[in-house]
Amino acid sequence: MRAKVAVVAVVLLVLAAAWYFGVFAQVAAPRTLATSLVSMGAWGYLAFIVTYAVLQPFGVPGTVFVVAAPLIWPWQTAFGLSMVGTMGASVIGFSFARFVAREWVSARIPARLKAYDASLERSAFSTVVVLRLILWMPQALHFFFGVSKVKASTHFWGSLVGYVPPLLAVS
Repeated sequence: MRAKVAVVAVVLLVLAAAWYFGVFAQVAAPRTLATSLVSMGAWGYLAFIVTYAVLQPFGVPGTVFVVAAPLIWPWQTAFGLSMVGTMGASVIGFSFARFVAREWVSARIPARLKAYDASLERSAFSTVVVLRLILWMPQALHFFFGVSKVKASTHFWGSLVGYVPPLLAVS
């Protein structure tokens, strides 16, 4: 229970810090935000990755970040930042479902995803790759993998392989 309260407290602190430092105001002006991120150099990369990884698993569509990245940086940089942010979001969503809110998440997984549970037991890696290629990065899929029997390492590497083609295409 303490771990769950700590996670919620950290999320609230991050949101409060973002508000305090004017992050939400900058998001309202995309051109200003893009200029700020580029002028920050490596800190801009870090801000992009952390924001993406923390917000995507909890409701902000990842495509917003993946489509915005090549509008801000060269495609190679955009691909790298999108890959790191996407993998971070996947790991956070997976970990949240597995270690923090397993029962709550299990009750909310769509039936169409539960149909893949048997396939995950037989061939976890290829199932993760195929689902990532087809469905890409919905929050429900992060959570589904978190409550399934797939190992964290299999989830990580399968997701990485499955994300490469769509992220390259968008970048």
